[in-house]
Amino acid sequence: MENIKSAPKKKRLRRIFFWAFLTLLLYMWVVNSSFLASPPDGSPFLLAHRGVAQTFHMEGITNETCTAERIYPPEHPYLENTLPSMRAAFAAGADAVELDVHWTKDSQFAVFHDWTLGCRTNGEGVTRDFTMSELKKLDVGYNYTADGGRTYPFRGKGVGLMPSLDEVLTEFPTESLLIHIKSHDPNEGKALAAFLQPLPKERLAKLAVYGGDEPVATLKQAMPELRVMSMSTMKSCLIPYIAVGWSGYVPDACAGTQLHIPDQIAPWLWGWPNRFMERMEAADTRVILVAGSGDFSQGFDTPADLNRVPEKFNGGIWTNRIDRIGPLLHKKSETK
Repeated sequence: MENIKSAPKKKRLRRIFFWAFLTLLLYMWVVNSSFLASPPDGSPFLLAHRGVAQTFHMEGITNETCTAERIYPPEHPYLENTLPSMRAAFAAGADAVELDVHWTKDSQFAVFHDWTLGCRTNGEGVTRDFTMSELKKLDVGYNYTADGGRTYPFRGKGVGLMPSLDEVLTEFPTESLLIHIKSHDPNEGKALAAFLQPLPKERLAKLAVYGGDEPVATLKQAMPELRVMSMSTMKSCLIPYIAVGWSGYVPDACAGTQLHIPDQIAPWLWGWPNRFMERMEAADTRVILVAGSGDFSQGFDTPADLNRVPEKFNGGIWTNRIDRIGPLLHKKSETK
């Protein structure tokens, strides 16, 4: 008899649960729907990875791969992380340039990708074991080859081209730069903070720093006003957002930072693209869209790649071929 009486009650509970669940799904859809969100204002900005650089094929690449030994046949005369390559990047339409830095033996910051010298230059050893003046004597184009070592098209052309960070900031006093600390040494973060702190606020507003968790944390502690990014800051922002961002909540850890979002992962973020960008903009969080899964600095490097960028996207687009993408994107903007 009790089972007969409880049956209608169970049915009512199931109906209540069903409608509550359906209401929650509807709420989540409305709150996160880009279809119902206002399109973002403004156009995307282009981030030129290492300036105008020689690119290389990605097949079988690992962290140990010397990419200078696998470049494509050169289409331009520029070498990454040099002043000429940065000038060419801005001339091609870059809104910001990414560059790599290493601490030197005489407490400067050399702008160079590798922590060792043997892959690209005619030197050997660890970058930080040399003074800036010693590094300037090296040929940064010495080992670039597109044919397995039969020819070296940049050999002899890169002597003296490794700049210091001070030279870069002097050469580009108002341009936006993204500085990459290529180590996990917290002392580098401390040294970079000491280097950047004398700069005026308006200059610091055009700079951002990313890299290892330890130096970035040390830098951020010394300069809380500076925009930074590390794996740790990304996790602190995105893990809570993935958990509860369906509600519209944006974690405080996101505020004033930078996110590099792979385009294969982006569609899984709550509210992508318009709602997500709206929320991040309100939190003063800069979003950079990178290509693929985010491995090995893949970029939007061909016209076909740009088809994967959401319409009206107004964040950053990471590219390794600003010489191709810059003129193309700006031409599209002019025709709209």
